[in-house]
Amino acid sequence: MPGNSFGTIFKLTTFGESHGTAIGGIIEGCPSGLELNMEAIQNELDRRKPGQSKITTQRKESDRVEFLSGIFEGKTQGTPIGFIIPNQDAKSKDYSHIKDVYRPSHADFTYDAKYGLRDYRGGGRSSARETACRVVAGAIARQLLKNVSIQAYVSQVGKEKLDKGYQELDLSLTESNIVRCPDPEAAGRFMALIERVRKEGDTLGGIVSCVIKGVPPGWGEPVFDKLHAELGKAMLSINAVKGFETGSGFATVEMKGSEHNDRFEEGGGTATNNSGGIQGGISNGEDIYFRVAFKPVATVMQDQTSVDKEGKEAVVKGKGRHDPCVVPRAVPIVEAMAALVLADHYLISKTNKI
Repeated sequence: MPGNSFGTIFKLTTFGESHGTAIGGIIEGCPSGLELNMEAIQNELDRRKPGQSKITTQRKESDRVEFLSGIFEGKTQGTPIGFIIPNQDAKSKDYSHIKDVYRPSHADFTYDAKYGLRDYRGGGRSSARETACRVVAGAIARQLLKNVSIQAYVSQVGKEKLDKGYQELDLSLTESNIVRCPDPEAAGRFMALIERVRKEGDTLGGIVSCVIKGVPPGWGEPVFDKLHAELGKAMLSINAVKGFETGSGFATVEMKGSEHNDRFEEGGGTATNNSGGIQGGISNGEDIYFRVAFKPVATVMQDQTSVDKEGKEAVVKGKGRHDPCVVPRAVPIVEAMAALVLADHYLISKTNKI
């Protein structure tokens, strides 16, 4: 079915709904003989899972991945890797109040319009719970990309910003706080804002920045499958993402060409990196960096007016377990999707030369 798979050679297909028996996926195209660190895979899931701090949804899920195929004696076999993640703390009755009502800015109406029915329990297939499957696949992809580092972090929450570039930050501090910001001062501001808005029964958006090091020149395809276009598609496929920019991004429009051009230097490299490590859609060996904008979580703990399936006015009650701000838990998802894109283009690059 279109829309449930991602990738060309390294390909992920996901299945399952938020309140079903389990969610899961099938990974195709992973080369054989890759020795997997299962603890590292589970660690990535633990970074994404709900209930991990006071500023995330309190749904309790262990998110223990169970591999069903494609792995033997700790190594990939080159065959499809199947896995599931059981749903253990789904409280479907919490959603009975929206059975026939469309929640504002959710996928309720559009799923109903497309399929003629919808799973209202936690959003069904449209739930961000599906992203746990991406994290599993991304964790395997990272182990294939042995010399590439992918580091994402929260750089903005609401109107509070981290006014430093990644070169000025110690990214090893990202996991030192629950908001996943490598700057302690900014992290304190972010957490205070999230907590205040949570108590108001409202939500916030934010920005996740990501820097990728170690990608050699030559990854990416010309014209339609440019590396930054593939990264953009990957990020925009994540729930709640509303914007993506790479390199100098939208600030480019305020620059002159003489200011924006990245001059090549003798001995290798460029003097600046406004291109964000990608030129002509192909990596140039410099750091790849981008930013991903997330909207405020659509479910708020306030009553909102809407309409029901008959088009009549209705009230959506503010209830359930939801994140007041999604960006802290989105960090490992952004990294996972970046890893899937890079693993795919790493394998594609091996087909381009004799």
